[in-house]
Amino acid sequence: MTVLPLTELSPTPDPRRPRPAVARLLQGDGANLITFTFAPGQNLPDHRAAHPITVQCVSGTLDFGCGGETARLAPGTVIHLREHVVHRVDCPADAPDEANVLLLTMLTGGGRHQGREA
Repeated sequence: MTVLPLTELSPTPDPRRPRPAVARLLQGDGANLITFTFAPGQNLPDHRAAHPITVQCVSGTLDFGCGGETARLAPGTVIHLREHVVHRVDCPADAPDEANVLLLTMLTGGGRHQGREA
């Protein structure tokens, strides 16, 4: 069992930089866990992931854009994307100054198979 106190382990953003602070918290069987901490106005411009991903807002407010749509992320909101899908993340300028934390789970495969064989 691995326990990760996300808000304690998430890095502090530098509001003078255009990009959020990032920390890989776990490289495990089948998944990597990475946190991004945004200051208001910071973003991750259009990019793609090599693996399927989920993104979850842990704290604060974030906007997730994909395919011409934007979803407002609040704590507890989760989005799943297939690999190679272009997406972006923006922290609104009016977001709270406290931590705006995104948890990225990169689903790398290679984990133990669960369930029954067919």
